[in-house]
Amino acid sequence: MCLLKTNDLHRIFQELDRNGDGLLSAVELNWLLESIGGVHFSLEELESSVGKSCLNFDEFLLFYDSITKQSGGGNSEAVVADDQEGCNREDCDLVKAFQVFDSNGDGFISIEELQSMLSRLGLWDETTGKDCRSMICRYDTNLDGVLDFEEFKKMMLHTSS
Repeated sequence: MCLLKTNDLHRIFQELDRNGDGLLSAVELNWLLESIGGVHFSLEELESSVGKSCLNFDEFLLFYDSITKQSGGGNSEAVVADDQEGCNREDCDLVKAFQVFDSNGDGFISIEELQSMLSRLGLWDETTGKDCRSMICRYDTNLDGVLDFEEFKKMMLHTSS
């Protein structure tokens, strides 16, 4: 399992910090856990497991580290093995992200899948619906109406085809 980079985690932190106070409240953190993993905690349970009611960015990094270690992601031997298999950290993170967006597991990201994930993350609403179509069209180099992994990678890295 490849771990997210600090700059990726910082972007996630900023997106989750909806009120912009530089802290993730238990409510904001709980929203993330419910949105991406369907994990349901009461706020009291979450505060108890985290140890406080709000996390600054450094504390969020520690929380992330503890989660990845519990799931086996903190094993440096696993990261080395991934690198030896041709999965550098950036590519591995992109593969994981691609898998999250490809909700039906068909190996492609459709407009609907992109819209669904952005909506779950709170980054899409009805007024911006055409943006999902234009994002896919911009990076869909073979014009099949969906993004394969390489097209997704170019989109995420903002490189031209």
